[in-house]
Amino acid sequence: MSSKDKKRLGKEELQKILELCKTIEDKGLNPFLVEIEDLVTIIREYFPEWEKPDELCLDAEALNKIATIIKLQSEWVKHRATSLYTDPFLIEEKIRSLSPDEIARIMLGSWHPIVELEQISIYSLGESLRYWDSLQPLSDRWKNIAFVEQETGTATREEMIRQKILSGEAFSERLESLWKELKAKVGKDGKVRYWNFIGANTYEETVERAYLTSFLVTYGYGTLEIHPLEEEMFIKPFEKPVSTLANQQLMSIPIPVSFEEWSEWRESQGA
Repeated sequence: MSSKDKKRLGKEELQKILELCKTIEDKGLNPFLVEIEDLVTIIREYFPEWEKPDELCLDAEALNKIATIIKLQSEWVKHRATSLYTDPFLIEEKIRSLSPDEIARIMLGSWHPIVELEQISIYSLGESLRYWDSLQPLSDRWKNIAFVEQETGTATREEMIRQKILSGEAFSERLESLWKELKAKVGKDGKVRYWNFIGANTYEETVERAYLTSFLVTYGYGTLEIHPLEEEMFIKPFEKPVSTLANQQLMSIPIPVSFEEWSEWRESQGA
């Protein structure tokens, strides 16, 4: 192979490395899908061929992307370790490799039944009788209940808002406003990360936005897109509200919005 052909092939390999790393980074895929050693071997093989500045820049960019993937792998392992994460596929394989006798021994070793014994003693019976004997008859106790007659009246909308019973903005108007905000925040793929949408400067406001967002999905203004393996969740708005089909099975998805998760989100935003 001539030097010219080898350079052309080397540039193609570097471009493939860049595209692969960029896909892993942008889509939040498992960074361990990339074999770092193989990529470094390719870069080492073609490095002696580079002479021009643009060729060296391309080589440096590929190395930088590989370093980014290594950082993502470190964060991936740290997250799994702190959350005591265990891949369900590994658990399944482990169970399949065990014999019935081994499974039975493990279950017996981890089985801790709780036994509680309750009984009525002579002392507790005596306490009960003394309690009931000390009570006044119902006819006497009812005499102590005082009733105050109050006239009914009316309250204006302004008074209800002042007492914080009603919001100054109608609920439907708030949903419409939040729906417009959602459509304005989506990216080119037509969706936005759930926490990036509901997240606010205060935890109270974040909970309120999560509450309203649940109604956006329920009323057909948008839908949730969940990726369990990547632990990612997106919300995607509809151009027009859609009604749920009668034969479609609905499923309730509880989404915790804890103070700890809000704090982590705030830190990730650099706040």
